[in-house]
Amino acid sequence: MLSKCEIDGKLNLVADRMMTLKNNGMEETFPISLIDMDCWEWPQGVGLFGLYRYYETSRREDIREFLIRWYDERLAEGIPEKNVNTTSPMLTLTYLYEITKKPAYLDQIREWCDWMMADRGLIRTGDGCFQHMITGDANADEILIDTLFMAVFFLYRAGKLLNKPEYIQEGSYQMLSHIKYLLDKKTGLFCHGFNFKRNDNYGGVHWGRGNCWYTVVVLELMKEVDLEAGLKRFLLNVYENQVAALKQYADPDTGLWHTVIDDESSYLELSGSAAFLFGIMQGVRLGILPADEYHELIEKAMAGVISYIEADGTVGNVSYGTPIGMDKEFYKNIICCPMTYGQALVILLLQEALADYWH
Repeated sequence: MLSKCEIDGKLNLVADRMMTLKNNGMEETFPISLIDMDCWEWPQGVGLFGLYRYYETSRREDIREFLIRWYDERLAEGIPEKNVNTTSPMLTLTYLYEITKKPAYLDQIREWCDWMMADRGLIRTGDGCFQHMITGDANADEILIDTLFMAVFFLYRAGKLLNKPEYIQEGSYQMLSHIKYLLDKKTGLFCHGFNFKRNDNYGGVHWGRGNCWYTVVVLELMKEVDLEAGLKRFLLNVYENQVAALKQYADPDTGLWHTVIDDESSYLELSGSAAFLFGIMQGVRLGILPADEYHELIEKAMAGVISYIEADGTVGNVSYGTPIGMDKEFYKNIICCPMTYGQALVILLLQEALADYWH
């Protein structure tokens, strides 16, 4: 493990790089850029969450100012469309409201929750699951594991902030329902999506970054919400089984994970790898996972992640935005480029590595 000083240096580089990310000419396939930090979409939402978590520990005033400026400018421009993925930036707004008390932020949070909970708001599909509607595409009959981070986590946070227990109850229902349809019980890993019309998991692929949204969200929820004991036990049991599977499939040389977790011919992918390691390290520090079983993996994977941080703080080998594929080849062919979520998930990992427990 690097020293605290070395880790903090890497953290500053990765955070500073994310705040300046721009699309430098790459042709994107989505209506809103997933690369440009100054757009309101899900990658930027993940990026903002990572930045805010770093601000909590560093108290860097420039990060606080960046976050406030980002939201003020985007809200002034107007939100392009409400859907599952554009809900992602709303998560960090709940935290930013708590430190600024800006009425406009609270108004936006309330309005968004009203939309999510309304009959004609966020579309429901089978069993009342949040349909993974995205900008320009309703994705009929489709749910994704990504929704847990992009929308459900915000609903929990808003329920706590607004004292709305019904939001927390809805969040718990969505967590359980997504586990019901997406968890592969043979491996303990998650499939990327489920289609209610066809009643299948598409190609049944165990995609890396898709799986990592559960690894991240489940422990964040434990910090945020006082969950009923039975529900907490269930969610942690799923987490422990997932992590046991992740340990089995980690690359033996680097400790990192492939973009298709159980296909070693697919490339190593850093956003998912950083998130998995973040979740594993938290689990060990909190006493949920046995330290002796994961110590070697943590040491190896941390060195692996660090090796992909370039001199200017750019995190390499991060796969671009990824819809559901019908086979493993689809995921293998997704290009890699610098992305805000890649930066943010490494930020979360490096902050965990700063904890006294690891030194």
